[in-house]
Amino acid sequence: MTVAGPPVEPADIEAFRAELEQIIAGAPVALDALALDTDSVSAMPDAEQPAEQESPGSVGRTAYQPTILDLPPCERPRERLREHGPRYLNNAELVAILLRSGVAGENAINVAMRILAEFDGLAGLARAGYAELCEQRGLNHAKSSEIMAALELGRRIASLAPEERAQISCPQDAASLLIAEMEPLVQENLVVLLLNTRNQVVARRTIYIGTVNSSAVRPAEVLRPAIRENAPSIIVAHNHPSGDPTPSPEDISVTRDLASAGKLMDIELLDHLIIGRGGRFTSLKEKRLGFD
Repeated sequence: MTVAGPPVEPADIEAFRAELEQIIAGAPVALDALALDTDSVSAMPDAEQPAEQESPGSVGRTAYQPTILDLPPCERPRERLREHGPRYLNNAELVAILLRSGVAGENAINVAMRILAEFDGLAGLARAGYAELCEQRGLNHAKSSEIMAALELGRRIASLAPEERAQISCPQDAASLLIAEMEPLVQENLVVLLLNTRNQVVARRTIYIGTVNSSAVRPAEVLRPAIRENAPSIIVAHNHPSGDPTPSPEDISVTRDLASAGKLMDIELLDHLIIGRGGRFTSLKEKRLGFD
């Protein structure tokens, strides 16, 4: 089929071919050669201008945050609990298990660490109310309820009847019975655990509330419950509201006086524990302080 029209000049064909080659090669082409109306382009409203694209490494890009599953199995809280037991986990890891999941930008361990820091440790978390917990990023109503329930169970375990308590075989056993209750106290408390011949706790007595030092603590007051209950041995414990369980010279002096008085009454002082914050405690028997 023949199409009628003006004849095409060879020069026009050569010019078209040259422009086509420039386009294929990626070379810039003059706007007038492409018959574009530059005035209409510049007059476009701002809303119609092409948006600038952010580069892949732009500042606004959210940094990658590892999840719990990204950690090696030996560092995941649940796996560590199954392998070693809960005593080998720190407070943040235990709270992370309760949380189960984190939030955008924070895994469960990071959320637990932030919450513990916000409430000044486990003792502060134990004193927090329901509304305070719900205000924290990463804690909804369900998770706040679970944390409060877990802390209350810990308090109730600490107050179980003596026959239901575990046998004391090491300082950690005794500390586990006392930390949940004594750690949040804002005043020094001195308590005595009365043990039978199998090192089972038969009673717990609070002897002093206030400053615990050699001038205030009378060995007779501390030993009196053991005499009444015919307990052959005792463990003494008191808390440091500062959170630091480091023994003071007064603590060592009290321990020495109690051990000496106990020998006279045929009551053995098995240990003197100092309860701090964050699950920390010190056994003066292990450090051989006051036990001559």
